[in-house]
Amino acid sequence: MQTGFRHRISSLFELPKEIVLNLPLVNVVGNQELTVENYKSLVEYSSVVVRINTSCGVLKVEGRGLVLKHLTAESVTISGALANFGYLI
Repeated sequence: MQTGFRHRISSLFELPKEIVLNLPLVNVVGNQELTVENYKSLVEYSSVVVRINTSCGVLKVEGRGLVLKHLTAESVTISGALANFGYLI
């Protein structure tokens, strides 16, 4: 299915874009917690950096005392002192 077609279907039927377009959904709570739904895999994990592979690219999370608070096949939650996060180009 083409991305343009999927986007139109998502809008027409008011379906969540992250599901129809296979996009990650990122939720941030202050500077203490970040949850990524619909991710592919963990690339790197340490107390100062976590890299997560998604359909949009690799999401890099930096901070101090980072821990995987929750990890399932559908979502990952990172907690700690978040300093910076963004997609690597």
